[in-house]
Amino acid sequence: MELMVRDGDYVSNETGGYRRAEGSDELLQRVLWKLSIPRGSFPFLPELGSQLYQLGRSRPAQRKALAQQYVVQALADEPELTVISVSLKTDSTMEVALDWQGEALTLTLERGGM
Repeated sequence: MELMVRDGDYVSNETGGYRRAEGSDELLQRVLWKLSIPRGSFPFLPELGSQLYQLGRSRPAQRKALAQQYVVQALADEPELTVISVSLKTDSTMEVALDWQGEALTLTLERGGM
């Protein structure tokens, strides 16, 4: 189990501790983390992270296909997880639809400079 993070801070529980993520919440925490880290930023884990930070360098007509490619690449090591679709909502927001063990999950990701 991982500690829940929202807007860069740990989420408190009612007893003064921190909430732990379980099941699909844990998976979504991990997915968000992997998509938010620039790929190659950890020297000993060069495959960790995504190339989503590079979307702003590509032509607007190519961004949707590249976003899909970068998300699939970043999540390739997640067992039983399938990327269904990636939608660019605004210049800095995307929505990722996933299937995990038959459960439909949706994640909204804010990315600066996409």
